[in-house]
Amino acid sequence: MAGYNTHVTVSSILGIGVGAGAHFGLGFTPVQAVLSGILTGIGGMLPDLDSQSGKPVREISALTAAVAPLLMMRRLLVWGKDSDGAFLLAVLLYSVIRYGGASILGKLSVHRGMFHSIPAMIIAGELTFLGYIHTDLKVKFLMGVSIALGFLSHLVLDEIWAVQWDGLKVRFNKFSGSAMKMFGPKWGPNIFCYGLMFTLTWGIFVDGGINNKQAAVQEKNMVKEAKKIEQTETRLR
Repeated sequence: MAGYNTHVTVSSILGIGVGAGAHFGLGFTPVQAVLSGILTGIGGMLPDLDSQSGKPVREISALTAAVAPLLMMRRLLVWGKDSDGAFLLAVLLYSVIRYGGASILGKLSVHRGMFHSIPAMIIAGELTFLGYIHTDLKVKFLMGVSIALGFLSHLVLDEIWAVQWDGLKVRFNKFSGSAMKMFGPKWGPNIFCYGLMFTLTWGIFVDGGINNKQAAVQEKNMVKEAKKIEQTETRLR
């Protein structure tokens, strides 16, 4: 299979292309384009969260834990009601992903299980879509597709590395077909994975209907926080 450094390099290069295409080809803002490129790079590392080796898991889980609260900051501001509540939720989310989620995933999953699959790629994109609040659904779609493309690059590389050339003969190692798959060998992970995917798909349709309401709540909270900061600055003067 492709090494960790190979995945990082390829997904980073792909991220540059996605960011450039988003801005120059699709008309997204430079900030949105850069963010989409970063998410593509991160997506290329996500499948290895189920790896049994130490360093890649530590690095990926730490990066995921740091990026997730930043990506969800607008939604955390809605849930937390103000900046203090949002900050508390961000810290809790970081802790859960960094110290709880990665450990649980490592114990319950096996490398090249359903975490290396097309449904897992779709789930990663759907979670990003739902976690990122924006009044324009096209921007949310860009973020979800970006991380899914990075995820897909990882799966494709693993399949390419499963092909071994012996002169003119082509052989496939034992990992061939274990990345670009729709189903795993066990029913339990399949049911869980597809159940989660269909639930998130339903959530996307719901989110598309209430997105403007959530954005309005977020804007209201941000205005309240701005007024608080202005009042504090006035008192300090």
